[in-house]
Amino acid sequence: MVLSKKQLDYIVQHAKDNYPQEVCGIIAGINNKAKKIYKMKNVSDKPEICYFMKPEEQLKIFKEMRAKKLELLGIYHSHTRSEAYPSSRDIEMAYYPEADYVIISLQNFSKPDIRTYKIIDGKIKAEKIREVKK
Repeated sequence: MVLSKKQLDYIVQHAKDNYPQEVCGIIAGINNKAKKIYKMKNVSDKPEICYFMKPEEQLKIFKEMRAKKLELLGIYHSHTRSEAYPSSRDIEMAYYPEADYVIISLQNFSKPDIRTYKIIDGKIKAEKIREVKK
């Protein structure tokens, strides 16, 4: 997936602004290049340790993406106290095999760690985020 520095900074700032709660969002684009970042509301009962997107909000975003001819490239969320690696719950909730799962770890708040993974049938494969300056 290709993201600009501005897009990466936007995602990290979203995570920092809501710390100590986890954040979540959707990355949409074309040909693996991010075009739009959708911040989502974390409606989890325990937002300090997990995230959950409101299905109605998610459906609204997917309809907008379809209208704009954007593809689902990724789903991002933050980990506030652990590394940027999928938890067992993250693996269980990985419903979109086509998506990259981007995790922002704020374990070291001043130096966030961003990693991305494909999660298919419970198997985790590290991917790369290609950052472009524009």
